[in-house]
Amino acid sequence: MKPNISSRLEPSTPLLRDLITAVKRGETKIPKFQRRFVWSDEQALNLLDSIASNYPVGSLLLWRTQTKLAAERGLGDFLLPRTDDLSPTDYVLDGQQRLTVIYSCLGAVESDPGFQVVYDLSSERFIQRGDHRQDRFPLRILYDTTKLLNFRGSLNGHPQAVELQSRLDQLIGVLTNYRIPVVTLKELTVEEVCPIFERINSSGTRLSTYDLMVAATWSDEFDLNDETAKISSGLAPKGFGDIDGDTILKCMAAILHKSMKREQVLALRKLTRAEMDDLVEKVKDALLKAVDLLSTEFKVYSWDFVPYEAVAVILTYVFAKRQRLDSDQIRRVRQWFWRSGFSQRYRGASDTFLSRDLEAIDSFIINRQEPVNPFGEPPLPDQLSKSIFRSNSSGSRAFVLLLALQSPRNLTNGAYIDITEALSIFNKKEFHHIYPKAHLGRTRPNDEANSLVNICMLSAAENRFVSDSDPSDYLPQFISQHPTDAVAVFASNLLPSPMEHDYSKLSYAEFLQLRAEIISARMRHLCEGHNP
Repeated sequence: MKPNISSRLEPSTPLLRDLITAVKRGETKIPKFQRRFVWSDEQALNLLDSIASNYPVGSLLLWRTQTKLAAERGLGDFLLPRTDDLSPTDYVLDGQQRLTVIYSCLGAVESDPGFQVVYDLSSERFIQRGDHRQDRFPLRILYDTTKLLNFRGSLNGHPQAVELQSRLDQLIGVLTNYRIPVVTLKELTVEEVCPIFERINSSGTRLSTYDLMVAATWSDEFDLNDETAKISSGLAPKGFGDIDGDTILKCMAAILHKSMKREQVLALRKLTRAEMDDLVEKVKDALLKAVDLLSTEFKVYSWDFVPYEAVAVILTYVFAKRQRLDSDQIRRVRQWFWRSGFSQRYRGASDTFLSRDLEAIDSFIINRQEPVNPFGEPPLPDQLSKSIFRSNSSGSRAFVLLLALQSPRNLTNGAYIDITEALSIFNKKEFHHIYPKAHLGRTRPNDEANSLVNICMLSAAENRFVSDSDPSDYLPQFISQHPTDAVAVFASNLLPSPMEHDYSKLSYAEFLQLRAEIISARMRHLCEGHNP
């Protein structure tokens, strides 16, 4: 059962002035994981109008804690003073945009930059500050008694002085007495606050573990963003520079705790600076080795083609334990990689499941023990022919890597395909329906054109050349024009041999069955850990 935090909720209804004072004193801060101020001028003006009309504008959610997080020095366009780390801080979890508008319009001094608003007493509406006019009240002087009285006195010369002064007094009365509901979470841990933030955040922005760790580990001497940037820059020349921060944290936790569980990742914030530096170097070195292996053994040239994040994390763990793998361990890595990829082992896998696999990998690859349960089985031919090719599917990515291992050649001219280019990003132009979709739409509209088995690699230019051609025309044409190369070209694409099958008469159903058997056999070969 989840813990009941009701006893640690403190409701209050402070005045606007109290909220502004807390921000100025540094008692209320915006944590680093909050998004920047993004409200439009219209949204800001609508908020002020709601307050002036005594409408409810929602509550603020604050987290009061002794834990010192990285906080934004700025609130909107305003640079706030530094404060000591001795007193508890209220971090804004929900209501940043509203608080920023309130501070900008009512709390900042007149000379400050940022969004400034006046109340037009004649038209009785809020507008963005422009040219000075006698009947326009600048909200930033609301709490400056001298300036406020001077402005009110200046209205005496206006033809509608009495009415305008009455409107001003009414506005001041509402603004100075308006209260906003605030709920303060007290004595909650970082782990308890994280899911609360995710659920109430009005923008729908998910607070990632990485975002939280950046805030929780930050100091003047250490910034996790800087450390992950070092790792990213080391991977960039290999095409993996866009590694996700959460992935790096999971690599750290895997190496240090043999776990990818969230609590173990968050526990990294307890490391000393020296321990964190050492761990970052270990991760950087191991990740480089993992990426090298992915590219050389499996033709993975970018994150787009890593079947699962867990694959990169597990390989990084392996290379943190063993600087070098011998031929038997490489064979075991192949078995695990292809079995887990083809069986989609890590699809929707929980952190607990992945952490258990670290133990299994430790046993199988590092200590050379045979697993009680293998890491999955490749699909059978019937399953393959019913599988759908999707760019975001891990099974499709594993299938594409399988094709790349064959050193595929174009089915139109026999030229070798640049798989480095094709696999640098998931470029749909490099993949081709052997029986084109448009052709099947005309001749067999009820058949599934996107069958995994109907996909091959083909350079973008040749893909356009094939277009919606009938395969019973363009494939026999290629065979007749390349009699000495046709068998090898078809084999490089895992297609049924043109010496054994007449493509001018081969039906789509027969083709799918024949190719599914070839692909399935190839998958089984790789799953045994053999070289391509």
